[in-house]
Amino acid sequence: MDSVSPLVLNLIIFVLAIYVGYHVVWNVTPALHTPLMAVTNAISAIVIVGAMLAAALTEGPLGKTMGVLAVALAAVNVFGGFLVTRRMLEMFKKKDKKSAGGQA
Repeated sequence: MDSVSPLVLNLIIFVLAIYVGYHVVWNVTPALHTPLMAVTNAISAIVIVGAMLAAALTEGPLGKTMGVLAVALAAVNVFGGFLVTRRMLEMFKKKDKKSAGGQA
């Protein structure tokens, strides 16, 4: 394994993650979309913890900056995901019917 550069290995993993992620997301049926969003929010919360640990363990300023950026982007993803999930669930709520005479 020493003959292969770590940069090349990381690039291969990144490309494979993009490929698998693309196929997983585009093959989801509409009925599973809301539960999948909830699971994705939970995974993003785990990413926040990992990014905080990675940022804390780095020694250089570039590593700390990238760690803070990762935490910020994952937090935006979590909160935005919860907003989208809530809005999607509100679409399935039954509407209140108004009284017959139009009077309250």
